[in-house]
Amino acid sequence: MSAVLMLVALSACNTMEIRMLPYPETAKVEVSDNYFGVEVADPYRWLEDDNSEATANWVKAQNTVTFDYLQQIPFRGEVRERLTELWNYPKTGMPTRVGDYWLVFRNNGLQNQSVLYRSESLDEEGEVLLDPNTLSDEGTTALNDVSYSKNGKYVGYAISKAGSDWVEIRVREVATGRDLRDVIRNVKFSGAVWSPDSRGFYYSAYDAPKKGGELSEQSRGQKVYYHRLGNSQRYDKLIYEDKAHPLRYFSAQCSSDGKWLFVYGSEGTYGTELLYRKAADNKSPMRTLFAGFKWEYEVVYAEGDTAYVLTNQDAPNRRLVEVNLASGAIVRDVLPCREDAMLEGVSAVGGGFVARYLKDASSHIEQYDLSGAKLRDINLDGFVSADGFDGKMSDTTVYYTVTSYTQPSTVYALNLQDGTSSEVFPAQVNFEPSDFTTEQIFFESKDGTRVPMFVSYKKGMRRNGDNPTYLYGYGGFSINRTPRFAPATIMFMEQGGIHVEVNLRGGNEYGEEWHKGGMLANKQNVFDDFIAAAEYLIAGEYTSADKLAIAGGSNGGLLVGACMTQRPDLFAVALPAVGVMDMLRYHLFTVGWGWVVEYGSSENEEQFHTIYAYSPLHNIRDGVCYPATLVTTADHDDRVVPAHSFKFAARLQAAQGCDAPTLIRIDTNAGHGAGKPTSKRIDEAADIYSFLLWNTNSKFNKVK
Repeated sequence: MSAVLMLVALSACNTMEIRMLPYPETAKVEVSDNYFGVEVADPYRWLEDDNSEATANWVKAQNTVTFDYLQQIPFRGEVRERLTELWNYPKTGMPTRVGDYWLVFRNNGLQNQSVLYRSESLDEEGEVLLDPNTLSDEGTTALNDVSYSKNGKYVGYAISKAGSDWVEIRVREVATGRDLRDVIRNVKFSGAVWSPDSRGFYYSAYDAPKKGGELSEQSRGQKVYYHRLGNSQRYDKLIYEDKAHPLRYFSAQCSSDGKWLFVYGSEGTYGTELLYRKAADNKSPMRTLFAGFKWEYEVVYAEGDTAYVLTNQDAPNRRLVEVNLASGAIVRDVLPCREDAMLEGVSAVGGGFVARYLKDASSHIEQYDLSGAKLRDINLDGFVSADGFDGKMSDTTVYYTVTSYTQPSTVYALNLQDGTSSEVFPAQVNFEPSDFTTEQIFFESKDGTRVPMFVSYKKGMRRNGDNPTYLYGYGGFSINRTPRFAPATIMFMEQGGIHVEVNLRGGNEYGEEWHKGGMLANKQNVFDDFIAAAEYLIAGEYTSADKLAIAGGSNGGLLVGACMTQRPDLFAVALPAVGVMDMLRYHLFTVGWGWVVEYGSSENEEQFHTIYAYSPLHNIRDGVCYPATLVTTADHDDRVVPAHSFKFAARLQAAQGCDAPTLIRIDTNAGHGAGKPTSKRIDEAADIYSFLLWNTNSKFNKVK
């Protein structure tokens, strides 16, 4: 390989040269596995060792090449400057009444983490109660979960360091801002679930991981504990464990009156089992209310011997049912399953229910009384996402947020007695939202399925095939992708870019059948949907193959990896983030075993052949010209371990058949994405969009 690779953009837009350093030499080892008679080589397996000096040196060498390339993009600094301007607006969360105070999260614009304020009135900012920015020098310690005791005296907060899924639970007094001595460690996927008497809380934890194995060791044997305030963690009471099934998740919930204790069990990311017993009856075993794991169950509200449960049992678009806890029987449908909308969530407030429906992936809100009689629609305009509506049965007002691709979150108060809404914390931005628009387009996938996508752009956009386009998707785990605001989207649209998000199968936008249509043996449907969206945009002259970038994170990173290896001719740029790239070994690390219900496993012969056929790492072919690729991951990602991205990038660099760059950007002191500080988000977005614009031969015009 020559000492320097020279990449030249030959157009009027970008005429300068980027002198690219050679890729680091990545050693290969003689390692292979036999899967049901199929021998599969794994020459980069040594990169799975996140504690080795060799891996650390490889990471450093790759970042040297990547950042040397990125810093040569002439407008990278201007992109970052504009992103910083767009990010710099005040952000206010939904208020929560806790005892004598209002608690609200606020961010002045560029703070790395939002700050929790305490005030006596919503008209005043109040005093700082909890500032996570003070917990680390770079803002890399974040709040993972916050919950409030029923008596309003305490806030339980879970902190995550450097983006890890491991959290530590602490307790702070609301009135004084003083931390109690209580500290709970070895917690993952859990916060403090307060008991109704406020004397303590439930949480879910694992045995302490081995030293050095915190970020990659398989997490096994989650247990539910009860912590009494003032006690050391070693005295916490074990509430539930299942030694026969160490690869399950467990979490607790209490009825509002404290009579019942519920424990949820799950074998993965879909399907629950619901156990219960009387909370005071510590000696009795848990009984099964709903057996797992075919359906999902969520207790929305429980008091006395009545529970209201949201479920998709015999209801693909979900229903709310009333359950008699004494007998364990479903009494009636309160909100029956509907064909025209998917019931995304229900809040029990004001003596009734607020139901959040999805219609074509956009929020629709309806209010019902306790019997299930509809009271009214709550008016929303356009393609939006509405969240919140949390509160108590005694509340007369609840709060919610509304956001879209072109408008940040605005906080509203909903009067539950007459259904009127009033703006509480308006969004204050430094751009004109009316300059941009969003349309929803439906297209046909490969098998004829009708699939929607949201297409956002600056008004006046011409469909001439010359628009840089950012095509984003997820498509899995029953997760909905609905309209959400991001400052980077505005920046991109200001530059003539088109932002597209596809509601792929595998999500839950159209209920459980939509989810099943993109999981296990049907996973290829997700990739076909995404490819069909790209082809539609090109055929409609929104963009062209030379201007089209595809992006996705986590399961969406898998999506990008699969599509760029199946159709490398269709895309100019690929941006896989924290992706699941090695489908044969993902289940061996941290909580990857929980994804088997979604993907299948290489330990099952039929499922092996399905996932091997699309596994991004195993479908890279030597000599093929792949899109310009910027893989992104982080050193503390213990959800999708960075070895996925390491091995994929190494294989892609070795196979690339043209001069298109194949780079990997490895962030430090960061994880899967949650809690990432603002400064790191801006840095990453600046690099991604600079890379996208440069490699689609697009110009950058400074916004005046």
